[in-house]
Amino acid sequence: MEKDKKEKLAELFKEVLQTLGEDTDREGLEKTPHRVAGAYSFLTKGYYENVEDVINGAVFTTSNDDMVIVKNIELYSLCEHHMLPFIGKCHVAYIPRGKVIGLSKIARVVEVFSRRFQIQENLTREIAETVMKYTGAEGAGVVIEARHLCMMMRGVEKQNSVMTTSCMLGSFRDDGSTRMEFLRLIGG
Repeated sequence: MEKDKKEKLAELFKEVLQTLGEDTDREGLEKTPHRVAGAYSFLTKGYYENVEDVINGAVFTTSNDDMVIVKNIELYSLCEHHMLPFIGKCHVAYIPRGKVIGLSKIARVVEVFSRRFQIQENLTREIAETVMKYTGAEGAGVVIEARHLCMMMRGVEKQNSVMTTSCMLGSFRDDGSTRMEFLRLIGG
């Protein structure tokens, strides 16, 4: 994020604190607007990243046609409804059809989309569609399990709730045994 945008954010966060009744000149809050602007700049860096650049050509030819799974990818995102975090893990699988994607690139794809204001349902689909697009896979499946602070800290205040979403494309949608193999292997 450019410096002028960070400065604008800092000004806005200072105004928010003042509107809430805080003294932004007191020692503990004096630099808080700039720290929050920096934090939000990092937490929303996905707006400034491009999937094509993140994948960076790391798609390779293979004769493998067995399921590839990356489990327990840490995920941190912000709810677009309350701007509060949701935190969890993402499981990504696909069945190659002549191409595989570099292992770290799957985690990077999750990172690009999760570092934006999101709802979990859309995030799940964006990841699955991206894996399909760049690998030309026979099918892809994504499951996300996350805890939403908007549900834990406010509203109904349910501390142990976990939201699970899935997106199954291609053979993961059309073939029940493929879908079940994936869910069994991720422990679902």
